[in-house]
Amino acid sequence: MNRKTLVLPAVVGLLAPILAACGSTDSGDSGGKAIVVGTTDSFVADQEAPAPFDPAYAYDAGAWNILRPALQSLLQVPRGGGQPKPDAASDCRFTDTENESYRCKLRSGLEFSNGDPLKAADVKYSLERVTRINDRNGPAGLLDNIDTIEQVSDNELVFHLKTPDATFPYKLATPAAGIVEKGTYEPNRLRNGFVVDGSGPYTLKTVVSNNRMQKAVFTKNPHYKGMLKLQNDKVEIRSFSDAGAMGVALKSGDIDMMTRSMSPAQIRTLSAGATQDINFVESPGLEIRYLGFNTDDPSVKNKAVRQAMAALVDRGQIASEVYGATAEPLYSLIPSSMAGHTNSFFDKYGDPSKTEAARILHNAGITSKVRLTLHYTTDHYGPGTAKEFALLKQQLNASGLFDVKTQGTKWAQYRPAQTHGDYAVYGLGWFPDFPDSDNFVAPFLGKGNFLNSPYVNNAIRTKYIPDSRRAADRTAATGAFEKIQDIVANDVPVLPLWQGKQYVAARDDLTGAEWALSSSSALQIWELGRGVS
Repeated sequence: MNRKTLVLPAVVGLLAPILAACGSTDSGDSGGKAIVVGTTDSFVADQEAPAPFDPAYAYDAGAWNILRPALQSLLQVPRGGGQPKPDAASDCRFTDTENESYRCKLRSGLEFSNGDPLKAADVKYSLERVTRINDRNGPAGLLDNIDTIEQVSDNELVFHLKTPDATFPYKLATPAAGIVEKGTYEPNRLRNGFVVDGSGPYTLKTVVSNNRMQKAVFTKNPHYKGMLKLQNDKVEIRSFSDAGAMGVALKSGDIDMMTRSMSPAQIRTLSAGATQDINFVESPGLEIRYLGFNTDDPSVKNKAVRQAMAALVDRGQIASEVYGATAEPLYSLIPSSMAGHTNSFFDKYGDPSKTEAARILHNAGITSKVRLTLHYTTDHYGPGTAKEFALLKQQLNASGLFDVKTQGTKWAQYRPAQTHGDYAVYGLGWFPDFPDSDNFVAPFLGKGNFLNSPYVNNAIRTKYIPDSRRAADRTAATGAFEKIQDIVANDVPVLPLWQGKQYVAARDDLTGAEWALSSSSALQIWELGRGVS
C-alpha cells in the first residue's frame, strides 16, 4: 500500500512506533538479502579528485554518506538529533568552564575491522593527519581550532583548543574526525581510489568501472563496538545516472529505497500517493542553495554588482516554478528553522526591484550592462538545477541591467574549478556538517573556508564567530549570528536562494525509513530493516 509520512522534529519519536506497526522485523536481521539504497550522487576518482573517500579530502554529503558507516568517530549524533553521544569513546566532556579543553576516554577493546587494536594514538594520528594534509577541497577547517592533542594514555586523550568552541563535540562526530589506521593511511598523502578501512559498524567493498563507483556494499562489522544498533546485516548503495532511472528501479523493486536527489516531479507524484507499495517520508531539512562569488574577479569585485543581483533575484519564483512545495525562499545563510536566523537579505533589499538594482548600480558609477556567467553543476544536485539557473538568467537579463550567460559542468570538474577561483559566480548547495548555526557561517566566512573565497571580514572572523562559539547555551549566540547575517547581506560574498525539505521513498516492506536521514541529511543505513507488509 501507499503511505505518506510527515516527520516533524517535535513528534518524530511518536511516529516511529506507528510506522513499525505497519510491519514486523526481527532486530538486526535483513533476511540475508542486502537492502539496496539508490542515490544520484556520482563518485569518480580522477586526476582532479583521486581520493574521493579519504577523510582528509571528502567533504560533500554524498561522500560522507559512504564514510559514516565504515569509519568510526569518538562521538555520534543520535538518530533524533541533540547533543553528540559517545561512540568510539566511552565518555567525552569539557574539563574547563571556557570550553577550551576537551577530554575523551575510549571504550575498552576497540578494534579496527581487521582485528587490530584501536588506541588513543590512532585517534590522535587520524585528526592530525587531516589538518596536516589540509587539502583545499577537504574538511580540515572543521578541525583547525585544535591547538594540540595530548595523549594521556592508551585509552585517553585531551584536545586543547586555540579558542573556546562549544560546537567542538559536533565536529568530532563528523567523518572529518573518522579514525583510520596508520598502516593503511599515509601521514602526508591522500589514499587514492575507493578503499575505506576503519572501525565503523560496517566494512565496505566497492564495485568500480572506468574510475567511477557503481555501488558500495556495506557488511556488518563483527569487530564494531559503539553506540549504534544495526537493524540489518548488509546494505548496498547504488549510484544512478539520473533520478528517472533511480525511480524506475524503486518501482520495479530493484532497489528498496531512494533519497537524494529526487526530481520535483517525482516528489509531487509520491506525495500525492499515486504509487503503490511505496512509502514516502517528508521531513524538514537544512539543505540550502546559494550563489557564491569570487570577490577578486573583476566582473563582481565591486560589491554594488552583487548587491544589485540581490535586489533582482526572485526567490519565490524560483521556489514555486522550479521546485514547488519542496523548497522555500531563503533570505540568509542560516535556515529559518535554526536559532539566530534573520531575514537579513529581505530586510535590506525587500521584494525584487529593478528600480532598487538600478539605483545601486548608478550610485556606484556603473552605467553599462554587467556581463557575467553563472556557473552550475549538471550532475550533483538533481535535475532542477539547470531550470533554476535558466530562470536566474532570465530574471537578471529582464532587468536590462545585466547580460548573463549560464554554463553547466559535471561535478568532477566543477568543484576543483570553483576552488581554483575559475568562476566569478557559481551555484552550490550546502548540507550542514552538524545542526548548529555556526556551520552555516564559519565554512563560508571563516579562515580556510570551504569556498576558498578571497572575501574577508575581520569583524566576522575575529569577533563574531569566536563570540558565538563561547556560548554553551547556543541560544545565547543569537546576537553574534544576527550581526554576521547583516554583514553578509550588505557585502554579499554569497547570495542565499532557497532552503529545501528532505525526502525518502521506500518499498513498504522496509522499516526504519523515517530514521533514514538525520536533520543534517546524513544517511543512517543502520536504521533500515526488513518487515512484512
